[in-house]
Amino acid sequence: MPRGSSDGPVNATIIDGVHTAGGLHCETTALGVLLTHAGLALSEPMLFGLGAGLSFVYWDSNKQDLPFLGGRVKPFALTQTLTSRLGVTLRAEETTSARKAWDRLRTTIDRGTPVGLQLDSYDLEYFGSRVHFAGHVVAMYGYDQDTAFLIDTAQQGGEVTTTLESLARARAARGPMSAHQRAFTVNVPTAATMPEQIHEAIVPAITACAKEFLAPPIANLGNRGILTAAKRIPSWFDRVGEPARDLPVIAMLMERAGTGGALFRNLYRDFLTECEELVARRSHADIIVENAARFAESALLWTRASELIGRAGSTGKADFLSEAAEVLTTIERIERTAMASLASLEKVEQRGAPGSR
Repeated sequence: MPRGSSDGPVNATIIDGVHTAGGLHCETTALGVLLTHAGLALSEPMLFGLGAGLSFVYWDSNKQDLPFLGGRVKPFALTQTLTSRLGVTLRAEETTSARKAWDRLRTTIDRGTPVGLQLDSYDLEYFGSRVHFAGHVVAMYGYDQDTAFLIDTAQQGGEVTTTLESLARARAARGPMSAHQRAFTVNVPTAATMPEQIHEAIVPAITACAKEFLAPPIANLGNRGILTAAKRIPSWFDRVGEPARDLPVIAMLMERAGTGGALFRNLYRDFLTECEELVARRSHADIIVENAARFAESALLWTRASELIGRAGSTGKADFLSEAAEVLTTIERIERTAMASLASLEKVEQRGAPGSR
């Protein structure tokens, strides 16, 4: 239950017992806080994988300052997928009214329930990088008359604060990936905490992610999106305003903007590695181990690609962009092979393959 803190700010309402250590990625960090407080503790890679979080998007438009390379599904999709798959009750609310948004948030905190918030990181006072990103997610677990107590990624400080005024601006921000002051909570039934329920969700989560990756609706997404990016990257000297400034920013966002490194591939590699000991059949485990190794290779190449993009900017040499494009072509082949193999887990499941553990 919330308390008036005696060792913290005067007249603060802070929920006791909230896990305040930040993770690698904003949405899995916030979702992990909410689930753990509700009785279901999972590793961050497991949250990311069960939420089928891995993807790829290449997005560029006249309204953007820079091309965008993303390695995950759209904001909040991971939370929706994971809670649905595990039978966790997800309650999400949106409103265009700042007053209603605050009243609902305050009431929920007062009840002793931490809240996930989707907002624009640009307005958060503790944030290290002043870049507009309205798909950012934090968990809130307390407030006083001036301050919001939040949990963000470890990179941003984990247990952090921002003023209520700045929080209101961040929640009301509009633009790409924004929501109408979205707030969400979870309720975990006892059945969702059972190991069997979690283990049974692994193969469906892996195969769903693989099939989405291999059959994107447009050429900017999934494995097709990686090839689109490979075609576009060599022309970025003409696309960005100041290559020496802008290309290192793109490289930084790929590696260190809450991606866990390598555009989320490190997280998915670790998810697959963790799954090897949890799936029921040896045949499943063998396929998963094989493709964890592929994603380990892919992760190294994504880091290499980001280094080449940054080097192109710092040296003014466009050849590094051409080399980065070649690396992406190799990545596409590796990840397409991996996802096709992982998608086959569904057929193995249907056949009732022998060799069960």
